[in-house]
Amino acid sequence: MFHIPNSFPRCTSRVVKNVEYFQSNYIIIFIGLIVYCILTSPLLLIAIAAFLGSCYIIKLKNDSREIVLFGQKMTLAHQYALVSLISFPLFYLAGAGQVVFWILGASFFFIMLHATTYQLPTDIKEGEEELKSVMEIV
Repeated sequence: MFHIPNSFPRCTSRVVKNVEYFQSNYIIIFIGLIVYCILTSPLLLIAIAAFLGSCYIIKLKNDSREIVLFGQKMTLAHQYALVSLISFPLFYLAGAGQVVFWILGASFFFIMLHATTYQLPTDIKEGEEELKSVMEIV
């Protein structure tokens, strides 16, 4: 049942209870928004595929032999860092920063909208008891 809370303390307690109760649902919403953004942005999809593909190739190359660059052996961590550094401009051009902030903003908006307005059945009983006690005083 959706209902706007009467006061700020009731709102915050409702948000805490709903986030705890619906945590897995909220994670699914977050993951769904990530998948939506990746699938609807072809350049971002290509950038992610290129990054993951190059990391896979580095792993395969390191299994067979060590990679030497300018006479220095490169560790696996250094190679991954180099690939990340090289792919950063590609992610920037693909708009990955905008996607991250859009996902965070949309998730926060929808989750907080639901968490503040949805009243759990236990909250309904507590609200009815509180209303009865107020009515007895008056």
